Amino acid sequence: MQDNRQEIMIRISAIGKDKRSPELIRSLAEVWQASVRASHHFLEEEDILALAPQAEDALRQIETLWVARNNLTPIGFMGVQEHKIEMLFLHPDYFRKGLGKELVQRAFRELEVEYVDVNEQNPDARKFYERMGFYAFRRDETDDQGNPFPVLRMKRLPATED
Repeated sequence: MQDNRQEIMIRISAIGKDKRSPELIRSLAEVWQASVRASHHFLEEEDILALAPQAEDALRQIETLWVARNNLTPIGFMGVQEHKIEMLFLHPDYFRKGLGKELVQRAFRELEVEYVDVNEQNPDARKFYERMGFYAFRRDETDDQGNPFPVLRMKRLPATED
């Protein structure tokens, strides 16, 4: 009997600003939209479409961009700037498979990440970041663009020596 399953080969790579092609940005924007539709239930479709150009611009401009690929297909990404996770989105097919945890732990090791912001209306994300060692230290009524989506500002708990 022949095994027709495709081997999964996930790789994470840093993509410099000069290497972010329009095709890559388009692929990552598709991942962003799929992820947001699956996890940000408080957003209406028109909200997602209105936020999409901002997400694409952020993908072009973020200081550090790590892209996770399954073989050659982008399946997720993380953007970090000034010790803060600014974006972490995975295609829904890759939710709860350890990839987000792997990205955050790598950011702790390599980028000394200390902060992240989470939409209050996305409790799964809040729980994820709490499991990763973050705690909410401030709540803002609106997001950074002034939209009525409350944001929790989170900070990493100090690492403990065992």
